[in-house]
Amino acid sequence: MSKKIVQRGLLFVLGMMLMSIGIVLVTKSNLGTSPISTIPYVMSMISPMSFGVLTLIVSMVFILIEIAILGRAFPKFQYTQILVGPLFGLFIDLSMFLFDFTPPSNYFLKGFALVGGCAVIALGIFLQVKANFIINPGEGLVKVISRKLNKEFGTVKMAFDWTLVIIATLISLFAFHSLNGIGIGTVVSAFLVGYFIKLFVSIVAKKGQSLA
Repeated sequence: MSKKIVQRGLLFVLGMMLMSIGIVLVTKSNLGTSPISTIPYVMSMISPMSFGVLTLIVSMVFILIEIAILGRAFPKFQYTQILVGPLFGLFIDLSMFLFDFTPPSNYFLKGFALVGGCAVIALGIFLQVKANFIINPGEGLVKVISRKLNKEFGTVKMAFDWTLVIIATLISLFAFHSLNGIGIGTVVSAFLVGYFIKLFVSIVAKKGQSLA
C-alpha cells in the first residue's frame, strides 16, 4: 500500500469524523438536525437503537438502493462503501458522547451551535471529497441517481436531501403527532453547508491547490 493511499485514507477518515461532529453540534442546537441525518435521528427517538446504529442502517439501505439501480454495473470497488457505514455510525455515537451537554436555551448559543456545526460538516465533506478515496453512501446514491437521470449532481443532491426531510417529517408526525428532531435548523443547514463548502473550495483555489 503506497504512502499516498494511506494519506488519502487518513484524510477521508478525518473528514468523516469532522462531519459527524458537525452533525451532532447541529443536532445539539435543538433547532433540528441536518437533512442527511433526519431519518436516523427521528428514528432514534422511537427505537431503542442509538443515533449512530440507525445511521449505519440507513447507510446500508443507501448502498442497497445503489446496487438495485445499477445492477451488474455497480463498480466492485464501491462495495468498500460498506466499510463507511459502521465507521460513520461509530463516529456519530462517539460525538454524541463527547458533546453530551444540555441543549442551550439561549438563542445566541443555539445559533452558534447551528452555524458552527454547519461549518464543521462542510469542512468534513470538503476533506472527504479532497481525499478522493471511498465515497460516502449518501453521496454515492446521489451520484448514481444523477448519472441515471442525467441530471446535475447539485440538483439531485438538493432533491435527495429534501426527500429525506419529508420522509423523516412523516415518521415524526405519525409517531409523535408533532415535529421532533426537525426544525428551522434543518432548513438552515440545508443551505448553509453548501455555502461553507463553496467557501472552502474558494479558499483552496486561491492558494492554487486542486480539490481532487
